[in-house]
Amino acid sequence: MPDLIPPETTPFFAVLLISASFLTSALTAALGLGGGTAMLAIMSTGLPVSSLLPVHGIVQLGSNFGRTVIQRMFINWHLVAWFTIGSVVGIAIGSPIAVIIPDTAAKIVLALFILWSVHGSKPKPDRVSRAYFIGGGIITSIGTMVVGATGPLVAALLAARGLIKQPLIATHATCMVVQHGLKILAFGLLGFAYAQWAPMLAAMIASGVAGTWVGTKLLDDLPERLFRAAFKITMTLLSFQIIWSALRA
Repeated sequence: MPDLIPPETTPFFAVLLISASFLTSALTAALGLGGGTAMLAIMSTGLPVSSLLPVHGIVQLGSNFGRTVIQRMFINWHLVAWFTIGSVVGIAIGSPIAVIIPDTAAKIVLALFILWSVHGSKPKPDRVSRAYFIGGGIITSIGTMVVGATGPLVAALLAARGLIKQPLIATHATCMVVQHGLKILAFGLLGFAYAQWAPMLAAMIASGVAGTWVGTKLLDDLPERLFRAAFKITMTLLSFQIIWSALRA
């Protein structure tokens, strides 16, 4: 059992993370967004930022890759290409920041970001151009190296282009695969030991796939307003818990 669980966590929290991967993937399947932020908030309650961001990146890469494959005929590859250029630059800028930022400060920034992503208004630019997507890739990729879950920002970026339904979901998933893939590579180069997490990551990804299937089958019929209200309340409470635990530490 110890070989299956990385040293940063406990058996109880490992089971909690696997269960959370299932539930948050079901949430994403039902509402389109929110699962990545919820997963990050839950992981933040028991993991240091040095492990939290790379592990979260791999789990989200697996989840988004599945949506990319399923919805591949709806992907806007031109937008993905411009976003990728910006992401490469943003990851390069964000990597040294991720190394030097203190754990307490990173968790407080993370909690504030989650609160903003849940309650704040998203950008609505007057003009959407190639430079907008390159710049958006840079900014959100710097953010993903520090706070992790930039999915809501990337979704707002694409929605400003007028994408809706399948093209929005498919292109968003593909952009997140690119961004999380670059982030995983960056943290690997910075020395994160992915091998210690391999069994846990495999279990979390498998649980996430199951959650996506169940969420698609069962949760779409439930009232969206109820889910969004419950999601906001839960994320707000988790954010305050992250801030409290960070300040206490």
